[in-house]
Amino acid sequence: MRADHIGQELLSKSIGKPSIGGPFSLITHTSEPFTDKDLLGKWTLMYFGFTNCPDICPEELDKMSEAVDMIGKAEKGGEVTPVFISVDPARDTVEAVRTYISDFHPKMIGLTGDYDAVKGTCKAYRVYFSTPPDAKPGDDYLVDHSIFFYLMDPLGQFVDAFGKNTTAKEVSEKTLDAMSKWEQAGGNKAAGV
Repeated sequence: MRADHIGQELLSKSIGKPSIGGPFSLITHTSEPFTDKDLLGKWTLMYFGFTNCPDICPEELDKMSEAVDMIGKAEKGGEVTPVFISVDPARDTVEAVRTYISDFHPKMIGLTGDYDAVKGTCKAYRVYFSTPPDAKPGDDYLVDHSIFFYLMDPLGQFVDAFGKNTTAKEVSEKTLDAMSKWEQAGGNKAAGV
């Protein structure tokens, strides 16, 4: 076996890590189709929330945006793509998501879709969400959902999860550490980055 094939094989295994991630097909805030394949070759921070969230979602997206900037400015930093995935398909139209993410990082990708597409994506990423039965676009309600965001590597594999109590500095440090280990293991070459 060639050395680069062995490296790719080692990098594609997630021993001792939860099975988080997988195929999905959603729509971007610019009305373009977007799948899990569009994230390959990139480091990604992914947050699942909703645009009518009064406080927690904006706080977490601000923190994620700050971490993305810290990572980009670090001496041995790199680029991380911030992604917001709606868990409120009844109200979070493409336009609502576009308007919402404009308040956060300029590189943020906003994703939405119909209920089944969102539910399937949440299931693949082990994200809990609950909307009221028969929710309609004009209804006023809150969505109960998981409050954390994921770091995914360029192969689309789960690296780490960051909760509400994790600071932007901690997110950036852990992400930079993961990027460094990835590069030392030959990950950039194996992933074609």
